[in-house]
Amino acid sequence: MPALLPIARTTLAALVLVAAPMAASAEDAAQRKLYDGFNAADFAETGGLYYRDNAEQQAGTVTFQSEVKREGAGALKLSIRPLCHADSEGCSERAEIWEKTELRVPYDEGVWFGFSVLFVDPIPQNDHRYLIAQWKREIGPDAEGDFSPFLALRLDNGKLFATIESNYQDGTTAELRDGVPACPAGSTPVWLRPETNQMRSLVAHDADWTAEDAKVFPSCTDKLVVTHHGNPLPAPASGWIDFAIYTRPGPDGTGHIEIFANGRWIVTAKGYIGHNDRGLGEKQYFKFGPYRAAGEGEWTLYYDDFRRSPDCIDVLRDERACAAVR
Repeated sequence: MPALLPIARTTLAALVLVAAPMAASAEDAAQRKLYDGFNAADFAETGGLYYRDNAEQQAGTVTFQSEVKREGAGALKLSIRPLCHADSEGCSERAEIWEKTELRVPYDEGVWFGFSVLFVDPIPQNDHRYLIAQWKREIGPDAEGDFSPFLALRLDNGKLFATIESNYQDGTTAELRDGVPACPAGSTPVWLRPETNQMRSLVAHDADWTAEDAKVFPSCTDKLVVTHHGNPLPAPASGWIDFAIYTRPGPDGTGHIEIFANGRWIVTAKGYIGHNDRGLGEKQYFKFGPYRAAGEGEWTLYYDDFRRSPDCIDVLRDERACAAVR
């Protein structure tokens, strides 16, 4: 298992001191520094998080506990159980934690998010839709269509991978090399979905990714340029995984995402990121926790050390790495 970054006590204290009264505007919210170590019996005021109470979340259970943790006195245990009928369409099971609405960051501004996640047995191994974290744009009442998260951390066939979604644009068919779709330099593997005006690009995956997994992304796009930094995502069974992620959507081609895991730089993605359809809101928001379509059995994840800041150092906690991000 890769070495984890040390926890910066002074940074944590600074986050707690700054996170005082609730922000009065979107601009204020973008500057707020949030932190929750899940060390008490409820969400910390300094974290700005809550468990959304709706029908999909009825499948979920939230437990503040102290037996399994990465840092501090406790961590959050999130579980989902089967609630949907196995053959139901459009039904989902969730135990997701949300940012409070008044703390959401404007869609065109960049912000850093960090959190640690632990997969516990049994880790789902089937071909199914599983998400552990997602970033979305607000959807207004007049919006029409399906809007997937502009960034998502996903699990399929037991593999961890990351995708970026944007509005649909024409791409090219990937070249098959030994049966594996391959894209030329400057292009990114993508699943084109014109029927929903979307396209989903593959930007990172773990070392167990196979040729069969790659077939889900049979096309190439030059609308998103991904720079790989020589490190795969950690395997789900490798223990605690600490993510530090920068998001700045840009459906006009100005988007920018950085993904770090366990202190290692995974990818930089720049280009068309997110949606600009009529009726969409002005802010982005983050959710974490287990989410799947209708499934079987219980699925549990632990989360710890949530932080959000406009400043890289508060989340990545590595001055040299922060200085390298452009």
